[in-house]
Amino acid sequence: MDRPPAAELLAVAREAAEAAGALLLPRFGDERMLAAKSSPTDAVSEADLAAERAIREVLARRRPDDGVLGEEGTGDVPGTTGLRWVVDPLDGTVNFLYGVPQWCVSVAVEADGATLAGVIYDPVLRELFCATHDGDATLAGETLRGSRRDELARALVGTGFGYDSEVRRAQAVAVAALLPEVRDIRRAGSAALDLAWLAAGRMDAFYERGVKAWDVAAGLLLCERAGLEVRRLPARDALPAGVLVAPGALIEPLLGFVA
Repeated sequence: MDRPPAAELLAVAREAAEAAGALLLPRFGDERMLAAKSSPTDAVSEADLAAERAIREVLARRRPDDGVLGEEGTGDVPGTTGLRWVVDPLDGTVNFLYGVPQWCVSVAVEADGATLAGVIYDPVLRELFCATHDGDATLAGETLRGSRRDELARALVGTGFGYDSEVRRAQAVAVAALLPEVRDIRRAGSAALDLAWLAAGRMDAFYERGVKAWDVAAGLLLCERAGLEVRRLPARDALPAGVLVAPGALIEPLLGFVA
């Protein structure tokens, strides 16, 4: 079966993300936790579920035969076209519940293990980050270029922490070793939006362990198309697998601390 052009898939991703964002924004700061998932700190709200339903409605109308992998409720639904949509309807749920304006919607589409198109939408700032596998990463139509920092001591590094207390304890050791060696560390609470900001040059590097496919599918494509390098971090000891994204000159120095 012939694949549609990446630009056509990007238009679907954009429509789905904006539909979710339009539903989420009026509820921002006025939502309550519905349940905990993997741990007491891993929250889900009715807004997460409603946003995923909104995305699924767009996909059912525009791409009914594709597969879908969604964080909330959808699970991994197989399709017949070879395409699969990877959806995080609300990345940064805890921020959303606390009224912290650092959350987003992430929608990507993949085939044969490669991401073809993806968007990350920040409804609060109305920023829509877009990328295709054969085009540029963009924001508001402008091409994005990631950091070209080549000195670790001047690098602003983003990260995130897991929900399990033992994983956090191991992550704290790594970040404590890294902190004196860099300009500073940022922990904003939404891996997808962190990656979008990284692609836009608002940070120099990012790493996180324990991320899921829906957290990073669109963001890693954005970063790659913005000229950054991506390395997968294998699981070790108490730490789950993860990702490191940075300019080429910072990859090896950072691996010494986070790998």
